[in-house]
Amino acid sequence: MATKETEEKDIKNQQEEAENNNSSEETQAENVQDEQVDEQNEVEEEEELSAEEKLQIEVAEAKDKYLRLYSEFENFRRRNAKERLELVKTASADLISELLPVVDDFERATKSFAENEANAEMLEGVNLIKNKFIKVLESKGLQAMDSDAGIEFDPEFHEAITKIPAPDEKLKGKVVDVVEKGYLLNDKVIRFAKVVIGE
Repeated sequence: MATKETEEKDIKNQQEEAENNNSSEETQAENVQDEQVDEQNEVEEEEELSAEEKLQIEVAEAKDKYLRLYSEFENFRRRNAKERLELVKTASADLISELLPVVDDFERATKSFAENEANAEMLEGVNLIKNKFIKVLESKGLQAMDSDAGIEFDPEFHEAITKIPAPDEKLKGKVVDVVEKGYLLNDKVIRFAKVVIGE
């Protein structure tokens, strides 16, 4: 009987061991399963975070691109407006430059008629036309340069045609005679005054 009891105990022990093994295997399986679920959750969270981070990066890049384009457009607009103003100021420069010889002809005609008193009426008519013509040009920004004899030679406004011995000691290095008047258009030289300098 002792053997029967021992056999029964052995069977019971084996069953308990089997149950313990089963429960420990189940526990291990559950632990492995829990770990896998945790890892999966972490991976999903990382993917979500990385997707969110990616979106934030894309938004930041889009904002940066927008700001650059906006800045570039503003610069273009300002530059375009400035160029238009310059164009308006200087659009008539070519035409006015071509009309300057006509002004010179009026000056010569005035001098010619002034020499002969018989042409007084013609001188008056020429002066009226000349003054009207010059006023129109001045309204467009034309200015005659101050290039009278005796002023200091300035290479920014004068073009020296020739040098002659100065008739007076005070005229050395100064303008002795003006051959052709100089003009400014909107404070820019469009024709240099052609002068004779004393030395």
